[in-house]
Amino acid sequence: MPDNGGIDRLRESGLDANDAQRIYRHMLLARAISGKNWLLTRQGRVLFSMPCDGQEAADVASAYALDTQTDFIVPYARSLGAMLVKGMTSQEVMLNMFGKAADPNSGGRQMPQHWGHKKLGIISMGSSVGTTIPRASGVALASKLRGENDVTMVYFGEGSASEGDFHEGLAFAGVHRLPVVFLCNNNGWATSVPVELQSVERQISKRAQGYGFPGVTVDGLDPLAVYQAVRTAVNRARSGEGPTLVETNTIRMMPHSSSDDHLRYRTQEDLDAERELDPLPRFRDLLISASLMDKESDQSLREAVDQEVEEAISYADAAPSPDTATALDGVYAP
Repeated sequence: MPDNGGIDRLRESGLDANDAQRIYRHMLLARAISGKNWLLTRQGRVLFSMPCDGQEAADVASAYALDTQTDFIVPYARSLGAMLVKGMTSQEVMLNMFGKAADPNSGGRQMPQHWGHKKLGIISMGSSVGTTIPRASGVALASKLRGENDVTMVYFGEGSASEGDFHEGLAFAGVHRLPVVFLCNNNGWATSVPVELQSVERQISKRAQGYGFPGVTVDGLDPLAVYQAVRTAVNRARSGEGPTLVETNTIRMMPHSSSDDHLRYRTQEDLDAERELDPLPRFRDLLISASLMDKESDQSLREAVDQEVEEAISYADAAPSPDTATALDGVYAP
């Protein structure tokens, strides 16, 4: 018998069964790609990776609340799940990881996981944290000036909320009532610096009050809760009511990046306890309890996702590298 609690929660979220299953698949795909990217760096086949393990529910469900055809996303490196929902394929992700000429993000010119896909409305990002926030306000201003009905959503970690760009971007958006959603993934760590050493007030969403618009904190391990909160924020932005700051409390199950050793500043006991909060089995169990899948179909889906990623790796590995003669293209004006 299906669990009415799971069915009721799904119904209350505004998602149907197909939506929930697609969200789960995107979460699995993001986790599989993240894991493979980590292994590829350890094999010396790619230069850098930034795992998203623990953040999949927040990124996938939030992006699912957008109109993926017309709305804009300004990502950061860990926004893999949102990139997949927006329409980036596994092959395109791996072309980016391997720095190949066909990489739609930068043609192999940027670091791995530095997203930017013009056709999909994904605005190019940079490595300096926080700089994407005022950029998102600028994109939202352009939409407003053109009389378009687009919403822009910008992703960043709580570490970026310690940067001046955070203040500038939110202040400008508040004054001009821009159609933008600020999505803060608060995993508690800015590389090796815990949130309590960044801010006396750990709840980032409370800062929105100072800029004249709502802030909300939601369980970032629960895709249904994230979808509901972000959908409300997106609708508010689209109707001309202005910005919202949405803070998703997530976890970071892996090191900050392939250049980091988190055991230098975290204990194994802390990491083990955090892994118990993994959003993937939590959402899987809800879907099973609601009779939307069973253990056998879950295993089949995992195998299909793993095969998709392996095929994408083979495709990207064999793809041509950029022509060295084009190295300065786009650097200097003609």
